[in-house]
Amino acid sequence: MESLLAAELQSLGAESVTEKRAGVAFRGPLSCAYRACLWSRIANRILLVLAHFPASTADELYEGVRSIPWYEHLDAKNTIAVEFHSSRSAITHTHYGALRVKDAVVDQLRERTGSRPSVLTTRPDIRINAYLLKDEATISLDLSGDSLHRRGYREEGLSAPLKENLAAAILVRAGWPEIASGGGALVDPMCGSGTLPIEAALMAADIAPGLLRAYWGFPAWKQHDPAAWDLLLEEAGSRREQGLLHLPSIRGYDHNPTAVRAALMNVEQAGLHGRLHIEKRELEDCAPARPNDHGLLIANPPYGERLGADTDLPALYTRLGNTLKDQFQGWRAAVFTGNPPLGKRLGLQATRVHNLYNGPIPCKLLHLEIKPERYLSSRRTPAPLPAGTRGEGATMFSNRLRKRQKHLRRWLQREGISCYRLYDADLPEYAVAVDVYEANKRWVHVQEYEAPKSVDARKARIRLREALGVVLEVLEVPEDQLFFKIRQKQRGKSQYGKLSASKHFHEVPEGGHQFLVNFEDYLDTGLFLDHRITRRLLEKLSDGQDFLNLFAYTGTATVYAAAGGARTTTTVDMSNTYLEWARRNMQLNKLAGSQHRYIRANCLEWLKKTTDPHRYGLIFLDPPSFSTSSRMEGTFDVQRDHATLIHQTIRLLKPGGILIFANNRQRFRMDHDALSGLQIEDITPSTIPADFERNRKIHQCWRISLPKTDNQ
Repeated sequence: MESLLAAELQSLGAESVTEKRAGVAFRGPLSCAYRACLWSRIANRILLVLAHFPASTADELYEGVRSIPWYEHLDAKNTIAVEFHSSRSAITHTHYGALRVKDAVVDQLRERTGSRPSVLTTRPDIRINAYLLKDEATISLDLSGDSLHRRGYREEGLSAPLKENLAAAILVRAGWPEIASGGGALVDPMCGSGTLPIEAALMAADIAPGLLRAYWGFPAWKQHDPAAWDLLLEEAGSRREQGLLHLPSIRGYDHNPTAVRAALMNVEQAGLHGRLHIEKRELEDCAPARPNDHGLLIANPPYGERLGADTDLPALYTRLGNTLKDQFQGWRAAVFTGNPPLGKRLGLQATRVHNLYNGPIPCKLLHLEIKPERYLSSRRTPAPLPAGTRGEGATMFSNRLRKRQKHLRRWLQREGISCYRLYDADLPEYAVAVDVYEANKRWVHVQEYEAPKSVDARKARIRLREALGVVLEVLEVPEDQLFFKIRQKQRGKSQYGKLSASKHFHEVPEGGHQFLVNFEDYLDTGLFLDHRITRRLLEKLSDGQDFLNLFAYTGTATVYAAAGGARTTTTVDMSNTYLEWARRNMQLNKLAGSQHRYIRANCLEWLKKTTDPHRYGLIFLDPPSFSTSSRMEGTFDVQRDHATLIHQTIRLLKPGGILIFANNRQRFRMDHDALSGLQIEDITPSTIPADFERNRKIHQCWRISLPKTDNQ
């Protein structure tokens, strides 16, 4: 969003505007900073830089901060708060860094005046921002006081609402200011708590987004210019009155009555009652207010949940696409999605795509023109190309498949393996993964990796069709036994989103057990082939143990543990769909009974709240790389949160017990310092099967235990 913010600041009169890492720098008089606070729709904060200095130690940080003449900025009677952030610097502990900055400010003022300011974390008079980058400190005053996305109108929100400044950025990217100035209308058919329609109205009516804010970071600042600020407020009030006279049609719809009530309340708080229209409607009933209206349809569909979303998101995207084509011919549309693979379900070819982040979630803004020539074919699986129509590259791909078959054949026979990975993007031109599942039939599961932007889309499509044709030929399977998915970049197993509702399950063998797989309804089949050896390890360790399976997915690890002689098993997952799948896998292997518990819960919350005195001898912990869900607060990032997660899990491990921890984040680094009290052994190399030897970063795996005591 830096480029958008830079352009906005230039329009507000800022000088020397420069894009920086995660921000924009500019110069100008104090009135320019005030104007940015009041009028910026995209910025999070406006920081007034006071000093730069090296700070490789805590003492250097303290002395550098203390050298700033704080008496020119605040009095001892003022309240303060310090925000501290660090990147690639020696000082990494944010609380300690903030404490040293606070001490420097307080000590200086106490020495000069005999008294000191007090700390107030909520709405202090003065908020100080300290940022360390490569041991260089930047100390600033936060003129905004609080994040500028808090406009002051959102009193009630739903789960995972868009931040106001992100909504504004989406609207700018979608071209709404130009459309509005030309008299165009706006429709949001999934408006939720109304953030997009409200931000659209503020833009179209030339209303300063900061007009409703009651708290700023500068009124108590000694160098504050009240006259300049009052003049800006007067100007903004006048522009609001004029702008409301020319507000175009803006309508927000939602099928959820709770969302509609929240949106109406937020519209009221924004001072826009009667200025825009909010109504409960089903998606299919959304339409322009008048037949001749033109403009922008904007939508932010739900992202779904990590496991087994109850909402059929693919069907929702299909319904949205049908509504666009049925009701909004000739309009422009912008769809902001946290599930980019589902964008194709709209049935429209995007004219442009912008990458944006909703917090830590990578998202895409799809720009669409609603006209027949932009419609996509309804065929989900590309048609395989027959032998006579393939290029020379297809021959290389065919030879590679046959070579891999020959290479793996003896190993597969010796190990009794019938479900395996045959090919994994060995040739860059054919970026697919090919998995084979054999039982009474041979099924082939093909996943296409997301192509880089530099690759010509038409050529990539042809190569994919060639690859599918070769797979059918080499593996000698009919087309109805080949299943195709598009695997775009995901943050680990963040979304096992539902793709269809066939409910076609097939039994396949592994390790002397039977498992149910589904090739159609989900991105993954229900059996992670790369953890074949890990499951065998759990089976060997489970005899006589109480076994806990966290983030259990379809319970395959539970089957192995129960078959290995586990005294009890506990399977925890937040999805009913996958818990039921786990039960069916256990029943399929005649492992039913009251000693096997199934708990529907968010594992993170369950670990925090459980008072179960049960102590487990063996625990399997395979969390997603990243997760966000309506059933959990905030987000989970395995790199950021793994130490806390492991500590919470280890509480349930009995002395002498073993925790097997795995994840599939390629650049994951274990925080040994935060886990210094535990015995940790990296067993990754021994858990990578031979069919994944070309992709040894498919997962990482550790054996963790409590340190032995003299009594053990």
